[in-house]
Amino acid sequence: MKLYYSPGACSLSPHIVLRESGLEFTPVLASTKTHKLADGTDYYTLNPKGYVPLLELDDGQRLAEGPAIVQYIADRVPAKNLAPAFGTMERYRVMEWLTFIGTEIHKSFSPLFNPAMPEEAKAIFRQKILDRLKWVEGQLAGRDYLMGDTFTVADAYLFTVTRWSPFVGVDITGLANVNAFLARVGARPAVQEAMKAEGLLK
Repeated sequence: MKLYYSPGACSLSPHIVLRESGLEFTPVLASTKTHKLADGTDYYTLNPKGYVPLLELDDGQRLAEGPAIVQYIADRVPAKNLAPAFGTMERYRVMEWLTFIGTEIHKSFSPLFNPAMPEEAKAIFRQKILDRLKWVEGQLAGRDYLMGDTFTVADAYLFTVTRWSPFVGVDITGLANVNAFLARVGARPAVQEAMKAEGLLK
């Protein structure tokens, strides 16, 4: 398998999950600025949407969209418990988290990375993100991870997007549970490996 990624982008989530899974894969840098691979290949020829992540399977099929990719990986290695079994209520809870993180948190960060976005609008998005993370703060009370004691694909996604906060002026210093969660996830060996591979850690 190949994972097309850009350092620190939302592709860090499936990158973490792949390393947690133990499955063999090759990370391939796909610049979100030039949309070119290291060998000069136009990334749009692989993913017409132009963004990461993209997972290329052994048979040549390609799967896009982070929440779909991480569930695919989890289902390849059920013994790793990266996602509960399909058909269980717990699985739908993980899907609920993936949807919430994607639509309410991840997409609210996007305008903050747009230099053309007026500062007044950015202030609205910063507050929206903070409001959502305050709710997550309550959900994490007494829990190590979103689902309790077990790390799942939803944790990889929340970790990935929440760590963007200081880079775009979202002050989460008052969210003790969220910060403890970030530290806990960030200390996992697979997370360290993924971040080092992307040049995010020395």
